[in-house]
Amino acid sequence: MTIPDGSILHYLANVIDILVVWFVIYKLIMLIRGTKAVQLLKGIFIIVVVKIVSSFLGLQTVEWITDQVLTWGFLAIIIIFQPELRRALETLGRGSFISKAGSKREKEQQHLIDSIEKSVSYMGKRRIGALISIERGTGLDDYIETGIPLDADISSQLLINIFIPNTPLHDGAVIIKNNKIAAAAGYLPLSDSPFLSKELGTRHRAALGISEVTDSLTVVVSEETGGISITKGGELFREVTPERLHEILEYELVVPMQKKPSIFSKWKGGGNK
Repeated sequence: MTIPDGSILHYLANVIDILVVWFVIYKLIMLIRGTKAVQLLKGIFIIVVVKIVSSFLGLQTVEWITDQVLTWGFLAIIIIFQPELRRALETLGRGSFISKAGSKREKEQQHLIDSIEKSVSYMGKRRIGALISIERGTGLDDYIETGIPLDADISSQLLINIFIPNTPLHDGAVIIKNNKIAAAAGYLPLSDSPFLSKELGTRHRAALGISEVTDSLTVVVSEETGGISITKGGELFREVTPERLHEILEYELVVPMQKKPSIFSKWKGGGNK
């Protein structure tokens, strides 16, 4: 029995079609992962489920309302997802597959780590409150826009000066992007976690909040105790020693390219939540 050449080509075309759609959906999911768009997609999913249930049960009014929401929802999605769409187009325009030389990038990351360690150590000893969030895979542009744009080369001296009390930029978060200080005095989302200790203030709640919606790494210095805390993946670890801080920053900012497991799993027992 022979299979017509046209049928084989049609089958291959269908396979390629499915793979392309799957790849595009996967890239979109990776792009919006950890952003506010994820919550909006959950809302859309709920609307679709309500439509299916209302159609099955014969709830005509509810079905009509959900039809209208879905019909006009595409325009709303374009408006609501505008930051994510803009970021996706910018990434496509830059050519995300073209990266800088690995050695240069590693040198910049080592300078970033050194600057954070020195500034955090200085501020901790003097009980100067600080909040530093480092962008990783998930974009922090939405939060950068809430602060004062700097786009400055990072240094320990600049970080210390930003957080000196009663200066214009000390209240809020420093956001680091591409190994540069993108903005200062930025606003981060506050965590609603009921498990957060009552003795912790707004800085710690903001650090935990940003870690719940992005994959950023955030360092906090308490102005009450001078203690160093760090958040990642919705978890807060307190009283981090300088040695551990160096180990975490080194592993999370330099080693991730090798796709190793998170170092957080190694030292969860050493931090207080």
